[in-house]
Amino acid sequence: MKNNVSDNSIDIFVQKLPSRIRLFWLCQLSGWAVYALLTEIMIKLSSNEPWRIHLPHLVLDTLCGIAITLALRWLYRQASTSQQYVVVKHVMLILVAALVWTQFKWYTLQALYGSWWVSMTWFDFGTWTSASLTMLATWTGGYYGIKNYLTSVEERERADKALHLANEAQLKMLRYQLNPHFMFNSINATCTLILKNEKSHAISMLEQLCDFLRYSLYTDPLSTIRVAEEIEILNNYLDIEKGRFQSRLQVNIQASPDCHNILIPSLIVQPLVENVLKHGMIPDQPITINVDFVTHNKGLLVTVRDNGKGFPSEDVVASSQRDSGIGLSNCQQRLKLIYQGHASLETGNNAEGGAWVKIWLPVTEGENDGTH
Repeated sequence: MKNNVSDNSIDIFVQKLPSRIRLFWLCQLSGWAVYALLTEIMIKLSSNEPWRIHLPHLVLDTLCGIAITLALRWLYRQASTSQQYVVVKHVMLILVAALVWTQFKWYTLQALYGSWWVSMTWFDFGTWTSASLTMLATWTGGYYGIKNYLTSVEERERADKALHLANEAQLKMLRYQLNPHFMFNSINATCTLILKNEKSHAISMLEQLCDFLRYSLYTDPLSTIRVAEEIEILNNYLDIEKGRFQSRLQVNIQASPDCHNILIPSLIVQPLVENVLKHGMIPDQPITINVDFVTHNKGLLVTVRDNGKGFPSEDVVASSQRDSGIGLSNCQQRLKLIYQGHASLETGNNAEGGAWVKIWLPVTEGENDGTH
């Protein structure tokens, strides 16, 4: 958990930087400042060099290191344009840069002492060159480490954005997939009422249908709404369906008081009720549907029960997905996309007849206290 928090903090820090260039210069100048400080403490102060010698030499040494690494950065880019012998090219560049830096440090030190042409001993050459090689190899490792990390962050951001857009498009498709099926049934029922010369009933049903579709079409499919609003929408939908089934349809909706302000995906329960009316009714017999909203196990539990014909086999989950239309499968896919596997949908048959569907949704802290 701590590692995840740390990684997220680093990612947020990187995202706040306006560009890679600023990050490069931040690391470049900070790194060389640390190099100068360590060189002063570990080498210069312990030597017998006077201040007028070792301070200017330290400044020249550090500035040369900055210049050489800037040149290496450009040369690395050129060397990476071709994939052949990339490692060999980098090793050769580091060796040449180390030799140049070593010679610069030596001859500037001799110049500060007033003697230009004093040659290096083999011991000094080996010691100074090894130090230069170590520093430049460390810089190269840090440079490519940060560069590869930034590239992976950018690629991950692009992948996350693409996945988010794909999920968003799929969620919208799933929401709007419900409307044509419902409209067909409702318009067909309205036509039946008109043919029966029940015009006032037909007009009332059309008004309710317009209210429901207005909400359905103008509400963002990705938004969440309070349970109280979902119940209001569900009642509007059921008023329309009661125009079709009249006295054959009885519905009871119950919600505990602590559920009313919990946020849930809009129109997540309606397809389950519609699924009952389409697949669960026994011909020429009334049906009763009970919808309950309760808090359970730090989440919201929504249960839809009916006294219809139930699911057609013992394997209720498989059979519901195979034979019960888009209602259950649509709901399952939406829950999977929105909650990333943290929500659940279960189905089963009642012992006394009929079926039940249960949805459990996680509730974030403070979501059910009405602060939203």
